[in-house]
Amino acid sequence: MYRLIRAMVALTVTAFGFTALEPAHSRDLELVERLKKNAAEFRHEIGKPGGTLTYSTISGPKTFNLAISTETSSTEILDYVFEGLVETSWLTAEVEPGLAERWESSEDGIVWTFFLRKGVKWADGAPFSTDDVIFTFSRIIYNDDIPASARPGLTIRYRDDVAQTWKKGQVKAEKVDEHTVRFTLPVPFAPFLRAMGTAIYPRHILEKHVDDGTFTSTWDVGTKPGDIIGTGPFTIERYDAGERIVLGRNPRYWQRDAAGKPLPYLDRIVYLVVPNLATSLLKFQAGETDVLEVTGEHYPILKPQETAKNFTLYKRGPNFGTTFLALNMNAGKNSRNDAPFVDPVKLGWFRTLDFRKAVAHSIDKDSIIDNVMNGLGYPQWAAVSPAAGDFHNPEVTRYPYDIDKANALLDGLGWFDGDGDGVREDAEGNNIVFTLATNSGNTVRERVCTIMKQDLARIGVRVNLRFLEFNTLVSQLTSTYDWEAIVIGFTGGVEPHHGINFWHSGERLHLWFPNQEEPATEWEKRIDGLFVRGSRELERRKRVAVYREFQQIASDHVPVVYTALAERITAVRNRFANMTPTLFGLFDVRRLHLK
Repeated sequence: MYRLIRAMVALTVTAFGFTALEPAHSRDLELVERLKKNAAEFRHEIGKPGGTLTYSTISGPKTFNLAISTETSSTEILDYVFEGLVETSWLTAEVEPGLAERWESSEDGIVWTFFLRKGVKWADGAPFSTDDVIFTFSRIIYNDDIPASARPGLTIRYRDDVAQTWKKGQVKAEKVDEHTVRFTLPVPFAPFLRAMGTAIYPRHILEKHVDDGTFTSTWDVGTKPGDIIGTGPFTIERYDAGERIVLGRNPRYWQRDAAGKPLPYLDRIVYLVVPNLATSLLKFQAGETDVLEVTGEHYPILKPQETAKNFTLYKRGPNFGTTFLALNMNAGKNSRNDAPFVDPVKLGWFRTLDFRKAVAHSIDKDSIIDNVMNGLGYPQWAAVSPAAGDFHNPEVTRYPYDIDKANALLDGLGWFDGDGDGVREDAEGNNIVFTLATNSGNTVRERVCTIMKQDLARIGVRVNLRFLEFNTLVSQLTSTYDWEAIVIGFTGGVEPHHGINFWHSGERLHLWFPNQEEPATEWEKRIDGLFVRGSRELERRKRVAVYREFQQIASDHVPVVYTALAERITAVRNRFANMTPTLFGLFDVRRLHLK
């Protein structure tokens, strides 16, 4: 599932196939092969209990209610607290058992039976059972009164050939016994097994809030941390708003190591809330944090300090997540005052394809890579990162930096700088000026916005920059729709269907025009249909073709302008064991321990 994120591609590979984006260099091939070899050879050792792992974050959580969260400022914390029936391996990205110890399916892929682990308890000591699974699906995920973030990925769209209409289907969950649950699908659904990684919630805690209609206000950030109950390896021990989040070891966690010792090994995980990425760097250099996601800007600062400050920089190939410029094309109105979400004049610009193409041609990706990422990045052209292997389409339409072409496109629209002030006017004489926002404290995005402002000025478009606190930005994107242009990022992964809540026109995170009752454009309708087809297709080769076609359509119509993919670089103190860099991760935090 795509989530809003805070914050190489010469060759990359996943467990599923190779993708070449540009002519490969030997060092890129060597990196991929080394990461694959690390994963194949790695074996967890028996660890020792104790210790703390400390991170920094530039945004505290927006909510403690994972079921309705869409932003990583919240989910990054809550993913330690809640678990799904399955999980994804950090070594291979394969689906592995989670709260379910095994599963089986019918030959046609319609009926799936999951056998739950026995003896699993919620953090408050209550037993985990099939009832919690049924409650999660029937009362939360598929409850129309709850904006469940998992619902888009678990809504099965299919064609009724008799009625000649599209339908939305749900996964029917039935109790077989206390530790066996049967799921029945309306049609085969290729992403189903991986989607079973969605979190399961405690019926005995949350059912009353669903019943009385208070669920969406339950477990907000003002909730007593100990009241947030999951089955995961950690619980929320303490939250000091604007300062820190402390996660404590869950003594009732079910998993044990090969010697029968309880996991996790660590006693605590701490997130220090800091104002910006620069402070994150300083905290790491001072030894106050143990892990740092390193930007290209900070890499040359840290690289000479590895030995003296006793840490290692790990490179792991291209980022799954994407960063892009979006223009607000929402034609809706505020129900409270009937005012349009977007100034109709600006809406007209943003919905003009040649304007979006001109913007795309004016963004200098190489400048972003060189000046913001210190060369540790690559231009992004397709909606799916090359990190997703063969699902990535390397042959989409590209919009290379070309100011002459951008200007020609705007000239063709009849938009000229008639008064010589450096700003074009549209055909009605309106100055082409809009506000571009991103999240404050993320110096990478702030600098990207500054470059964009300079680039757009070269084609006679004036941009006013606005930097907002991350959760305020998220509220504008998902609630008030009060924005004009934005630079933001979304997570990604090995399963392209999980991007349906971004790409399907009827979904909440279809940023440029969310929650459409019917697709506003023919191309959005085509993408909607492709996501449906891709979810139904069980043969990988055919699925790949479907998702590559969607990327081509997206590139032709430019709903968002991609910038660059950063290389994933992480700095970690050398005092931890049970870790190795792979294409998909560095460690399983449950088994991480002090040397």
